[in-house]
Amino acid sequence: MPELPEVETVARGLRQAILGRRILSVRFGKTDFIDDPAALEQHLPGRQIEAVERYGKFILLRLSAVSRETRVAANGDAAQASLLVHLGMTGQIAPSPAGRALEKHTHVCILLDDGRELRYTDARRFGRIAYLTKALLAEELTGFGTDPLEVSEMEFANRICGRRARIKALLLDQSVLRGIGNIYADESLWKAKIHPARLGAKLSRKQAETLRRVLRHILQKAIVLRGSSISDFLDAKGEPGEYQRHHRAYGREGKSCYRCKTRIRRAMVAGRSSYFCPTCQHSPRGFAALPLLGKNGRKNKRTEGSTGSGKRRAQRNRREEMGNHL
Repeated sequence: MPELPEVETVARGLRQAILGRRILSVRFGKTDFIDDPAALEQHLPGRQIEAVERYGKFILLRLSAVSRETRVAANGDAAQASLLVHLGMTGQIAPSPAGRALEKHTHVCILLDDGRELRYTDARRFGRIAYLTKALLAEELTGFGTDPLEVSEMEFANRICGRRARIKALLLDQSVLRGIGNIYADESLWKAKIHPARLGAKLSRKQAETLRRVLRHILQKAIVLRGSSISDFLDAKGEPGEYQRHHRAYGREGKSCYRCKTRIRRAMVAGRSSYFCPTCQHSPRGFAALPLLGKNGRKNKRTEGSTGSGKRRAQRNRREEMGNHL
């Protein structure tokens, strides 16, 4: 699922491409992911796209009020409003010449006054589109945490260090920090040398500040490189991102750690696969990684990177065979 850098990349691309354009009409394919399709048909025509913003993992198209000159018969509420877009897992939104053939799974076409269409495609339709008035948007965004690119040292520490939840769960919690997902949580924890299963309350203020600093650095670098394209992500120009080439933990199970050469391991934390180095990121007591898989797809009998006596190694192997899904 696109995270903060990917959504920021799309928002910046749309800002360059469609800012100031006026909406003429809307047409749909499938609409099961749209809150109220009739609201889009009724309220969008005649409005100008005044701003394109990112809020967490949302893209917000800020729409002008409808004037007497731009009002069409279908317009209802004439005040300023927003179009909220969530890309889900496979959603893509980009402008395209109106005459170009539709790609498969194109479900929304918003005709603009320059002859292009803003098209939304989504194979799995796990995304979301909603027309929201000012009041409804404020209600929608209530409860989200601070943007990690803007959070201060004190606020970050207060949101993390006082919580008896695993740090990975806290990073994924959108009410704590908005916009972070699995990829950048794992990458920042690896960089900060913090195990994803550590409790927030167990982190020192110094560790929290290190995590905040590396998280911001990683997010900023990922934005410069237009995000990570793992499977479906494309930017507003239809181009993939490049930050996946710089991943140091995420998706690297069984590969050597870039710092110490120990094999990267995987464990389930907060219900998500979490990748970490068992040497650089010390595990909390009693926590075990999932067993590594061999080339044949079977579990390895030996634990990579294990040390100490055979008895301790055997105990560790048994813990890993059981797994730990906390």
